[in-house]
Amino acid sequence: MSGTQWTVGSSGAGLRLDKFLAAAERMGSRARASAAIQRGKVFVNGEEASARTAATPLAAGDIVRLWIDRPGTAKPRPDGWRFADRGEARDLHIVFEDDALVVLDKPAGLLAVPLERRGDAGSAYDELARYLRIRRQRRPLVVHRIDRDTSGLVVFAKRADAQRTLKEQFKRRKAERVYRAIVYGHPTPSAGTWRDHLVWDDTALVQKEAHPRDPRAKEAVSEYRVIEVFDAASLIEVRLVTGKRNQIRLQARLRGHTLVGEQRYVYGPDALRPIAFPRQALHAYRLAFTHPLTGKSLEFEVPLPDDLTALVARLRGSRPR
Repeated sequence: MSGTQWTVGSSGAGLRLDKFLAAAERMGSRARASAAIQRGKVFVNGEEASARTAATPLAAGDIVRLWIDRPGTAKPRPDGWRFADRGEARDLHIVFEDDALVVLDKPAGLLAVPLERRGDAGSAYDELARYLRIRRQRRPLVVHRIDRDTSGLVVFAKRADAQRTLKEQFKRRKAERVYRAIVYGHPTPSAGTWRDHLVWDDTALVQKEAHPRDPRAKEAVSEYRVIEVFDAASLIEVRLVTGKRNQIRLQARLRGHTLVGEQRYVYGPDALRPIAFPRQALHAYRLAFTHPLTGKSLEFEVPLPDDLTALVARLRGSRPR
């Protein structure tokens, strides 16, 4: 590995990685440092850094390396997904793995499963298949999916019998799926149930509200609670009872609580949505189900990713004093 290398001294100990790199004698700006990290050009003690680790304080003696001309790093990659060297798999952020299944913490900006209309777009499925292929294992099997710009937990099966059992749990509403979202306004009451009838528009590729008597309509049910209230927005938790495509995004909008960053399910002028955020503020926070082979209860939770954590901090700072 070529490039420029620094050893962190006492003056750099405790600094964030991006701030350390932003010093005038290194990269000269936080923007350049962040871009280099996002493109997989920065390593700490031989391990590739990512946007998720950029805020981790450095320790005296750490070795920071900048590989500015690293092949294949011209474009940024989704947060948390690392460049593949010499055929190695990217860091998949595997939360759990055994002989039957794999649970991933998917970053926003990456499809969960390939789409025919986006054949050139990468996906968590493709990366997991690569990871398994290197280990001489079969391709993963799809159980469910989450939206490209939604972060968080998704499970894949490694065996056909495990896939069948897991899909049946999701179909029968036995699997627990809990999301965290930041929405405009303050939902009232602070906890409750959303019930709607929805129909998927195959032409527009959006979910739409439908009349209960529409033969195509399917019931959509979510249970929500408000976790924290900000000046013009709220952090909420939503548990899916049903699991329709884009369900939370549309149900929130139907009640006047559009997700911050939402681009598809919106209404009215942009001035109604003044909070800048590059994606829908939605995170698959909790996933629980029964192991398809052992019958053991499995429960997983992953914290908000850095971008949503930063958004929450920004909204807290904007509260009137």
